[in-house]
Amino acid sequence: MKISKSKLTDIKAIFELYEYATTFQKKVGTNTWKGFERKMIEQEIAEGRHFIIEDENQISATFVLTFNDPIIWKEADNDPSVYIHRIATHPDFRGRNYVQKIVDWVIEYGKEKDLEYVRLDTTNGNEPLNQYYIKCGFTYKGISKIEWTSDLPEHYKADGFALFEIKI
Repeated sequence: MKISKSKLTDIKAIFELYEYATTFQKKVGTNTWKGFERKMIEQEIAEGRHFIIEDENQISATFVLTFNDPIIWKEADNDPSVYIHRIATHPDFRGRNYVQKIVDWVIEYGKEKDLEYVRLDTTNGNEPLNQYYIKCGFTYKGISKIEWTSDLPEHYKADGFALFEIKI
């Protein structure tokens, strides 16, 4: 297993992973992603914030890092933090603890950047996922309610977001 920065040539595989993740979200009944703009993914890649995991010679998972998330984290966003977004895993590679491996990698990344927290969020109401994040070392920090605006992704229309963080 190898984590590396995504390249433009990875975009097709990244969107396939997003489709797999959305299909899985629908199956387990959680609020689902509503699709992402290619331009946004290209920008994340250009900024060096989009990552892939390669395993058995194929792209098996993807995730994105950001360094602020004021819409969801509000005033806590002032803390020096790294935020994990859009983890998506190929179905053939589920069960290999990629989330834990991503979290461990991001903790080291955060240490190198002198950050204080690793954070992530998920839509409110998915208790199995919440418990999984806690198992991965996160502390549950409550629910953040936001007011959706048309410049936000559709899945931000959710009834709040469960917040999780790890102190580095």
